Amino acid sequence: MWTRSAGHLAAVLSIALVVMCTPIALQGDGPRGQLLIIGGGDRGAAIMQLFGCLAGGAQGRVLAFPQASERPEAGPEILAELQGLGIGRVTLAEVDRGSADTEAAASLTTGITGVYFGGGDQSRLMAVLRGTRLEAALRRAYRDGAVMAGTSAGAAVMSRTMITGDERRPYTKDENWQTIEADNVVTAEGLGLLEDAVVDQHFVRRRRHNRLISVVLERPQLLGIAIDEETAVWVKPDRTFDVVGDGAVLVLDGSRARTARDAAGEGLRGADLRLHVLRGGARYDLARRAVVRLAPDAPGESAPATAGCAPR
Repeated sequence: MWTRSAGHLAAVLSIALVVMCTPIALQGDGPRGQLLIIGGGDRGAAIMQLFGCLAGGAQGRVLAFPQASERPEAGPEILAELQGLGIGRVTLAEVDRGSADTEAAASLTTGITGVYFGGGDQSRLMAVLRGTRLEAALRRAYRDGAVMAGTSAGAAVMSRTMITGDERRPYTKDENWQTIEADNVVTAEGLGLLEDAVVDQHFVRRRRHNRLISVVLERPQLLGIAIDEETAVWVKPDRTFDVVGDGAVLVLDGSRARTARDAAGEGLRGADLRLHVLRGGARYDLARRAVVRLAPDAPGESAPATAGCAPR
């Protein structure tokens, strides 16, 4: 006998089955690829072995970019390093500005499982790629599942807002930024693989705190991710990242801050900025802007599993 209660139960079960059998979109059907953003310096075996594993090991196909460096030996050095990881096939992208905007250059990304951007000057690299068919193909490769790795300058290009390394009003010609000022840190458009964030590198070693604070105070919607040498952040498709390596990663969050400029327009003020200092084994949620795990040995927490390179 069909009753109102039975009919209600059947409707509920039908809805439940539809919900259970409907594919769940991952972060709005975002990129399926991963990022390995390395702060420069001595990258360390663990970081590079992780890249080799993420790129597919002996079945992997990696496209490497030495264009950030002006050193002619940079390409062969990158090639040797990546081949030493046991990656099946490593190809140097031997392109310049003219050839990067061709279908032949874009076709270099066909079937790749990983991309590696070497160090040097991030503006040199983006001068070759920006607005080209090759750049668009790289974004598609990331969307479709390729791992994108970069060190130093290759790390800086990962975010859409890219710190170029230049300042408009330098006090001295060293690498220690000496002021927190508006309209001083020069930025340009990067690859935009990491949205709503800005990446800085060699951070603790070269004392670059002032420039990242300046950028975040000017653009509090951007999350500042500062990576030291011998350290990397491993960004997963679920919009979390793990810290890998021996150094520190600082996360500067100005989304809840109160900011102001002095009357002269150069001095920056801020209150209620949030600062996180993370080390190996820590995990951060980019979507929630929250530390998920501070340390792998904390009570009730487990260390991140990198074996098999499977994101958790």
